[in-house]
Amino acid sequence: MNAEALMTSADFADITATLSLSPVIPIVTIHREADAVPLAEALLRGGVPIIEVTLRSVAALGAIEAIRKDCPSMCVGAGTLWTPEQALQAASAGAEFVVSPGISDAVQDVARSLKLPYLPGAQTPSEVAHLVRRGIKACQFFPAGPGGGPAAVAALAGVFPDVVFCPTGGVSATTAPAYLKLECVPCVGGSWVATAPLLAERNWKGVQALALRASQLANYKP
Repeated sequence: MNAEALMTSADFADITATLSLSPVIPIVTIHREADAVPLAEALLRGGVPIIEVTLRSVAALGAIEAIRKDCPSMCVGAGTLWTPEQALQAASAGAEFVVSPGISDAVQDVARSLKLPYLPGAQTPSEVAHLVRRGIKACQFFPAGPGGGPAAVAALAGVFPDVVFCPTGGVSATTAPAYLKLECVPCVGGSWVATAPLLAERNWKGVQALALRASQLANYKP
């Protein structure tokens, strides 16, 4: 039996508690580090205590550090991780969970060694099976819209009843309820809560209003 087959869910920090914090995980790309704390505060005022900061900008790691320092009530994670170096940088910045849009065994191994909650991405049965063999019990279904939507997630859940999914990619305030009605979906990921235009305008009241609407999507859970 190879090392991969020996991995169990006990080897990894539990991501399920993180996924239960909010029906929506706002996914944001922060280009100005100074925007990080006002953004996090706006989300908190709207009832959303979690944020995924993508590592798609030079300001990302500094933004994560700032949120951890000044907004202790906010659970902040790092997204779009592909390399072990990125995982180590995110952990050093204070990320409380890390996310990959697809499968990255190297990132998973670093997260495991650090006992850092990790959410990898998958879209096909073969990809989900690979993650299950490595002890993963939760994954990001990405991209959700192009990948078949709620029907595709429900079909995967039928094959993998012990896995929970966080659909992300093409999910909106309009389509989120259909995902959240599924028992296997504790939350969805989306960029509509803190859009690029709102961030560019520093429209924190607008972010707060959308966060409030997002927090109320918990009513769609069965």
